[in-house]
Amino acid sequence: MCGLAGIARLGGQDLSSETDILLDRFADILHHRGPDESEVLRQGPVGLAFTRLSLVDPEDGSQPLVSDDGNLILIANGEIYNHKELAATLPSDVRLRTGSDCEVLLYLYRRHGLNFLRNVRGMFAIVLWDRSRRQLVLARDRFGIKPLYYHQNDDRVLVSSEIKALFADPATPRRFDWVRALTVPSLSAAPRFISTPEPCTWFEGVKSVPAATIQTIDLQDGVSTHHRYWELPTESVESGDARYFTERYAELLEASVRDCATADTELGVFLSGGVDSAAVLALARDQLGEVHTFTALSGGTRENGDAEYSARLARELGVHNHQVVFGPDHVPTADEWARLVWLAETPMTGPEIYYKHELHRFARQERPELRGMLLGAASDEFNGGYSGEMGTDWVSFLDSLEGMSRNTWHDQEPLLRHWWKPGGSFINSRALRELLGSSHDPYAEYLTSEYHKIQQYNVWHEDRTAAGSGVEARVPFLDHRLVELVTAVPRDLRPDLLWNKRILRDAVRGRVPSWVAEREKVPFFYGPGTRHAYRMLVRLMHRDGRQLVERAVSAPGAETFLDIDAISSMLSGLRDGDTDSASVEILMRVVNMGLLADMVAQPPALSDMSAGSVRTALPHGVHPVAGTEELFTLRASRHTPDQVPVRSPSLLVLSDPEGTCYLANEGQIEFELEPQAPILRVVNCIDGKASLAKVLSEAGVALADVSDDLNTLLEQHLISFGG
Repeated sequence: MCGLAGIARLGGQDLSSETDILLDRFADILHHRGPDESEVLRQGPVGLAFTRLSLVDPEDGSQPLVSDDGNLILIANGEIYNHKELAATLPSDVRLRTGSDCEVLLYLYRRHGLNFLRNVRGMFAIVLWDRSRRQLVLARDRFGIKPLYYHQNDDRVLVSSEIKALFADPATPRRFDWVRALTVPSLSAAPRFISTPEPCTWFEGVKSVPAATIQTIDLQDGVSTHHRYWELPTESVESGDARYFTERYAELLEASVRDCATADTELGVFLSGGVDSAAVLALARDQLGEVHTFTALSGGTRENGDAEYSARLARELGVHNHQVVFGPDHVPTADEWARLVWLAETPMTGPEIYYKHELHRFARQERPELRGMLLGAASDEFNGGYSGEMGTDWVSFLDSLEGMSRNTWHDQEPLLRHWWKPGGSFINSRALRELLGSSHDPYAEYLTSEYHKIQQYNVWHEDRTAAGSGVEARVPFLDHRLVELVTAVPRDLRPDLLWNKRILRDAVRGRVPSWVAEREKVPFFYGPGTRHAYRMLVRLMHRDGRQLVERAVSAPGAETFLDIDAISSMLSGLRDGDTDSASVEILMRVVNMGLLADMVAQPPALSDMSAGSVRTALPHGVHPVAGTEELFTLRASRHTPDQVPVRSPSLLVLSDPEGTCYLANEGQIEFELEPQAPILRVVNCIDGKASLAKVLSEAGVALADVSDDLNTLLEQHLISFGG
């Protein structure tokens, strides 16, 4: 994994030496993506910045890469898994000069032009400067696993692996795109297919290079052209019986895992206890040698079985399993959450993204040489993983898809919705599909929507959560050969192979224990135990006098687009912090939009933002359920309103001339607080005589707003409670 950024001047003139400052700024902003090495290059109208995370050939894989005639200059992020095969197809007079798996792309482009990616297998984002044609060539892999964004005006075009780097140039607009964001169906959990092929970038003026596309930009006039080199198949074009498809799937999955498990540095595995990550682990184990796996141990994963099944699988396969603990009272601070949202660059940031981000942080601290992580992500999307959540059998699943398809039509032609009533409709659905130019196959529409969804959410957040810790996320289930196979399953075989991921379960039979191959699918944190994750979000939004929410509703555009009173009212109704309502996550996304709108106005440096302490893991040998009963008992029960809080004699409240306050213990500053922080007001009211209820009343603070802070002070023996 690497960080890419660049600037190209339009109109035929060269960049000035002042551009070097911007290139250095690009490299600084993207340092977390490539902490091992950084390079900048300015030549003629083009400047490039590259930061490197070394996974393949650490000693001889530096970039930019230059062709032997000096005409082509390339920076690339990702992995070309079949680079050796591709190199063997080059003319005999071509001599590759480095060990980089990406160098072959230079000569494929020189030989095949815009068809150079047709046979490339991997995950990648590419910035190539073709000097003779004076054009910039931008490209991404088939699923957009590796990100690449750009902003263009009349004078120049900027490109970057992350959006935040584009804001280093003041000419890039610094505004959240409220209008576009509010139309994204997945943001509001609307039961519709995603019909817009381009992902929303969430920021005005910022565009994403489309997946499976080569985009060229003429540096003379700034005109772009797009060459699509791959399309998601949606028609059944392959013949065979169920056995053929299952055996072929097994072969392709094994090959894909073998590709993804190839590296010259340590790789780990995220282990959820389900068949997806179990298959990846089982197929990669022998190739990886000593394997370390990482599992989130939260109230939710204790309850839905993920933590227990992960530990059991790791024992049976003889690998290490680190169960990273997210206790019932753990809540990130407002600043930690804001940093995560800025890192992820999406209002979709929620519990899943938070847990994965923390797993990567722990993994990198526990295993400093680890550079990559194998994931079971994106299996559900194409293998029928959500069918059981949307129906009781294949027929009812298709009925659900038909309903989503109809909702999508209604968005396109709103007057059509009046023809559908609770009792049915007199209008022929097939005729309407033809009228709207829609597919006659709702499942094909569903696959296309899932293809768009993984770009908007799945691969987007898998990239950022890993990159934040200098780790590369690898996704074996997004090998295009696998996806092409499952989309080619004939309609009459779909119920047998694509209901509840049967094709995968049968393909790994004998490679993983039967109890995990047949284990019922459970979402990462939804379903049983959802309330634990949502309680964290509610407490986060209430924390420190609703600091996060207040910041969000004060952001540019918030007053125009948000109903601030409705937000406050809903949050007040969630004060118990223990709910299964999906509206909690939707509310969090609304807050996230405000946070992004606030931060982009004055873009912060990620390196200056605190991510908080790294989580700890369960001690080796402790059972994740039976051995953690006390750990997962809410600490809030340790103090009740009638108890009397007592300050430690060593606890001091200090302040500086600027008004910032501090809690110090034995002369050492432990906490930095705003003057009106709720916990500070509470501490100042503690006299060792009044009950907690009276202290809270005098401070004008609700217990829910300071419960977590009181627990922290209690753990550090800065306060205690009497009867």
